[in-house]
Amino acid sequence: MVQTCKKSRIVIVDDHPVFCLGMSELINREPDLTVVACPGTAAMARQIIEQDMPDLMIVDISLAESNGIDLVEELRGKYPDLPILVVSMYDDSMYAQRALLAGARGYVMKQKAIAQVVEAVRRVLSGHIYASDKIKEKLLTRMISRKPTAVGFSLDTLTNRELEVFRLMGEGLNSKEIATRLHLSMKTVGTHRENIKEKLQVKHYTELIKAAVHWVYEMKK
Repeated sequence: MVQTCKKSRIVIVDDHPVFCLGMSELINREPDLTVVACPGTAAMARQIIEQDMPDLMIVDISLAESNGIDLVEELRGKYPDLPILVVSMYDDSMYAQRALLAGARGYVMKQKAIAQVVEAVRRVLSGHIYASDKIKEKLLTRMISRKPTAVGFSLDTLTNRELEVFRLMGEGLNSKEIATRLHLSMKTVGTHRENIKEKLQVKHYTELIKAAVHWVYEMKK
């Protein structure tokens, strides 16, 4: 009688269908791994977990209707034994630190996902933490130096959603575009912008936008 190995079941939470398809195809090539769902929202992810608990979740840090780090923190509180791997467009240490502190067991850049995702998945499934050498170095540097970011002040006081708005400001999006991207009202975006301005003690919006642009530029270097 031929025995088939039990496959670890993986859910990818990402609102980019092309990325989900590519990751699914890559992971499904492995004899012991399988992607069982690719929900595009946090709400759909919650529903899937309630119906059938996966062995691992891959969560994008930037989701249309919510923040990936907030979702990680929520799931970690409800399902402490569920390992979560975060994928992000950025290798900035702040995002990695927030993701790991929220309960993620690994952090992978989307640009490196093709080469690293299988290794990361296996490491996280085995109970270990995964991060690239570059991220580890940046995290250690951040912990040791405790210096402000490249914008000249600390962003640690910002919530995950405020940090997302700040990033989109740095990418050149106006309030209407940010509201559309994050599925928020213009009023909510305005509130976030005002909170960011106050927390960073910036007097003028032009100065805030300049700081955001500079931060995004430094992250992409």
